[in-house]
Amino acid sequence: MPILGSIIKTAYTLRQLPLDMKRNYNPVAAQQKELKKLLTRAQETSFGVNYYFSDILAQKDIIQTFQKNVPLFDYNKMFKTWWYRSLNGESWVSWPGRVKYFALTSGTSEASSKHIPVTPDMLRAIRKASIRQLVMTTKYNFPDEFYSKGFLMIGGSTHLQYNGSYYKGDLSGITASTIPFWFQHFYKPGRQISKEEEWSVKLNEIVKNAKDWDISVIVGVPAWIQIILEKIIEYYGVRNIHEIWPNLSAYVHSGVAIGPYLNRFDQLFGKPVVYNESYLASEGYIAYSHPENKTGMTLITDNGIFFEFIPFNNENFDSDGNMMPHPETLTLDQVEENRDYAILLSTCAGAWRYLIGDTIRFISKENAEIVLTGRTKSFLSLCGEHLSQDNMNRAIKMLEDQLGIHISEFTVAGINYHSLFAHKWYLGTDDPLDAELAAQKLDEYLKELNDDYRVERIEAIRAINAEVLPLHTFYDWMKAHGKEGGAHKFPRVLKKDQLTEWEEHIRSYKNSESK
Repeated sequence: MPILGSIIKTAYTLRQLPLDMKRNYNPVAAQQKELKKLLTRAQETSFGVNYYFSDILAQKDIIQTFQKNVPLFDYNKMFKTWWYRSLNGESWVSWPGRVKYFALTSGTSEASSKHIPVTPDMLRAIRKASIRQLVMTTKYNFPDEFYSKGFLMIGGSTHLQYNGSYYKGDLSGITASTIPFWFQHFYKPGRQISKEEEWSVKLNEIVKNAKDWDISVIVGVPAWIQIILEKIIEYYGVRNIHEIWPNLSAYVHSGVAIGPYLNRFDQLFGKPVVYNESYLASEGYIAYSHPENKTGMTLITDNGIFFEFIPFNNENFDSDGNMMPHPETLTLDQVEENRDYAILLSTCAGAWRYLIGDTIRFISKENAEIVLTGRTKSFLSLCGEHLSQDNMNRAIKMLEDQLGIHISEFTVAGINYHSLFAHKWYLGTDDPLDAELAAQKLDEYLKELNDDYRVERIEAIRAINAEVLPLHTFYDWMKAHGKEGGAHKFPRVLKKDQLTEWEEHIRSYKNSESK
């Protein structure tokens, strides 16, 4: 097996050489070429004909003409106008061919499932980006045997639902069900376990088989990876996961910020592990960490996606995170560092000027390096405090570090309070924690992190409250909503109906505990 690892590493290194030769790579120029390729491929589709893609391609300034001719779309507008036709089996709607797969997603703020088209071109783009990210591991100087070990990838079930004309399921399940044959040997938990739809059954099977695997990389959402590692350690009675998987060297995380989970992972790992972040949305592979980036991810600007950016401010979005009718839209060459933007995508899956709901911030415009800051509807701004998920994650990490605790899950709600406002934090931990002290500390941290928050705390936000809950109450709520395991995430901000449902869930839990 060391010989196999050496061969694979050599192949990866050779694959890296063309990338190293592109040190003068221009992401802005790459984006211009990408839009032209997308428009050319889609010009004969119903969408392309309706919006005169062939005429746009004939213009000198393709980007400006594209922005002038094609309107902005959110999911509801895109689905009701175009994608429903693909769902009904029609071909050549917004991308060439017939859509065979649809990724089911509700993000973290919507109640009903969305159907996102996943085309063969998009699957190839995702596979290409995944290989690129794997190639980048040669920069970490892992030993040869690292490349011949198993990759534990935790996602949705690969047993996709079939309705007679298309398959649907989590994107992670779709991509796992279509992985290339040469990767089957390395892929864990393997086809049989990955088909399991019941999370508890899948978890038990992973735990029982863990001792037979030699894992070098784990991939998945932090909350569910944490649960898996804890269960394995408990089942085999070991001190840390490296006693089971001594060659574990890298964790590729996605979905949520890793910061609040780091303290717990440090306890679960027996030796240092490389953390590598990926940004794979249901709409496409957007960015991943490069070894030379210390904090951010690099946008993938030449792989089936054209990006636009809307400044995330009161002029472009209302207080509920809904896009205004005519927001300002910018291209990669027009953005500024250290400002929050909502992302628009035009993709090789037939999304066009499509608002995915995530917000990012550029930390290096030259290198197209970004950090995720939250979702348009997961910012908390009752009165102008503009509290982002990034603010929340950093405050939680500061609380964990100061008090020596671990908070695996949390969420925040804005509530009315004596004709003004208050914030209520729900903290999921099995460590002892005083709720009043937690609220006080979080308030202090957020005043340091966010000037708008500090100003609004003087007048409009009259109270900060916290409720400490056992961790299982969060997981039980997700299970009740069909979001257990895989790539699902607990919403960081609760509003309206979700908040009502969450409060009812807590009341039911407390009532059952008191009996």
